[in-house]
Order: sequence, then C-alpha cells, then structure tokens
Amino acid sequence: MEEEYRAEAELLKALAHPVRLEIVHGLLCCGCRNVGCMVSHTGQSQSCVSQHLARLKAAGVVKAERAGNEVYYEIDDARVPKLLCALFPKEGEK
Repeated sequence: MEEEYRAEAELLKALAHPVRLEIVHGLLCCGCRNVGCMVSHTGQSQSCVSQHLARLKAAGVVKAERAGNEVYYEIDDARVPKLLCALFPKEGEK
C-alpha cells in the first residue's frame, strides 16, 4: 500500500506548480500541442515551458511525438484528466 501512496504523491508533485498545471490543463482542453503553442498560451518563455515539459515527461504525465521539426505533447496518464476535472470543474458544476 505504501508504494501506491508513493506513486500518487509523485504524480501530485509533478503537477504541483502553476505553470505545469496550466500546461496540462491546456493539453486537456486543446489536445495535442507543441511548445510554441504553449508559450503563447501561458505567456512563459520557451525555455521555461520546455523545462516544465521535461519534468512532466519524466513523471509520465505527458508524452512527446516528433512530427518533422515539431514536437507535439499529449497527456499520457489516465489519472490526470480526473484530477484536473476535480480542480477545474466546468461552469455550472461548481
């Protein structure tokens, strides 16, 4: 049971930053996206977004797929949509 708690805590630590939450929320709302799109959406620098994506990728929250010169990211953990729905309920569900 301790290992299960440890795994859940790691997921929560990966999401426990406002920029990472914004990136993940954007991926859920808009689907697969590249770094340039995330930069314009968040207002953060490209290096900042890339560093946060690296943390999310290392934690298994997102996965990356190269398409030519672009790298596109999408959610890779089935627990994430449920967590974010609890944090950001749709209008009328609050």
